[in-house]
Amino acid sequence: MKIDELRKLNDSELEEELENSIKEHMDLRFKSATMQLADYSQLSKVKKRIAKIKTIMTERKLVRLIQ
Repeated sequence: MKIDELRKLNDSELEEELENSIKEHMDLRFKSATMQLADYSQLSKVKKRIAKIKTIMTERKLVRLIQ
């Protein structure tokens, strides 16, 4: 999901997306540990998506504090 698409989500949808991404990251880590993961680039993609979501959440929190 691109950053523009993530910014269009409301807070609850963003939190849900974060939970799903964290679960997906855990699944990929377990697959990697058991040598079942075919595409290791998925790990970095999910980590970047988690970082994007957390960045957007922090931006929104700071905007609320300023106003």
